[in-house]
Amino acid sequence: MNTAIVTGATSGIGEAIAETLIARGFRVIGTSRNSSAVVDPIPGVDYRDLDLTDPASIRAFVNGIGDTPIDVLINNAGESQCGPIEELPIEAITRLFQLNVFGAIELTQAVLPAMRERGRGRIINIGSMLASFPLAYRSSYAATKAAIKGFATAARFELEPYGIDITTVEPGSIATGLSARRTKYCGPHSPYLRDFTTVIARLDGKEAQGISAETVAKTVLRAVEDKKTLPIYAVGSNAPAVFLAQRLLPRTVLEKFTARAYGLPSKRAVN
Repeated sequence: MNTAIVTGATSGIGEAIAETLIARGFRVIGTSRNSSAVVDPIPGVDYRDLDLTDPASIRAFVNGIGDTPIDVLINNAGESQCGPIEELPIEAITRLFQLNVFGAIELTQAVLPAMRERGRGRIINIGSMLASFPLAYRSSYAATKAAIKGFATAARFELEPYGIDITTVEPGSIATGLSARRTKYCGPHSPYLRDFTTVIARLDGKEAQGISAETVAKTVLRAVEDKKTLPIYAVGSNAPAVFLAQRLLPRTVLEKFTARAYGLPSKRAVN
């Protein structure tokens, strides 16, 4: 039986991935900040504590795995954040990178030696289409997803000779209730407040109509089972057409389309 680690396995995409892998016959180690508080555990999932913002928690989790051979690592755990770049607290950005990027890289480093020795393994990072199509007031979040994708895309060349595949799944808008949990940084007297409110309202609306976590999980399963992974698996938000437009249209044209779609002015008058 193959073993997979799924971080953030208690809700949303992570929960759907864990269910999908269990149904496929995997042994799943699912992580949560507090595994004892899981309300509706998935039968067959081995829940363990992991706080990716805490280096000691990461070390304890890795030590707890011991010599268990890990066939698949799904780096899914993460948080969302939004706000004008001028007003994002540097401490909040640092924490977001620790959670969305550095913790995932540390877990990847932990499982690689055994994968390399066995000559096989698969690592899948859950990114976001915002890494490829950044949006105003999502700079910190988009940067974390671009970073994790950059690590994976470059590492593919390093790991392929050892039989290890690493890739990124980039979902578009997803209806998982993430909008309500997104941390917002924009003061009540911010000069950006009007545009920020417009953009986030439209973003929330698109996410409410987005694809399901189960749809993303099916794409992740494809990445797990493909004979050779693609560098990126994009799903949702009309991904094929959007990525085609990215290849064919100048970047400035895409920026204008994006600004118009989210109600942003091309230039704000200075009082």
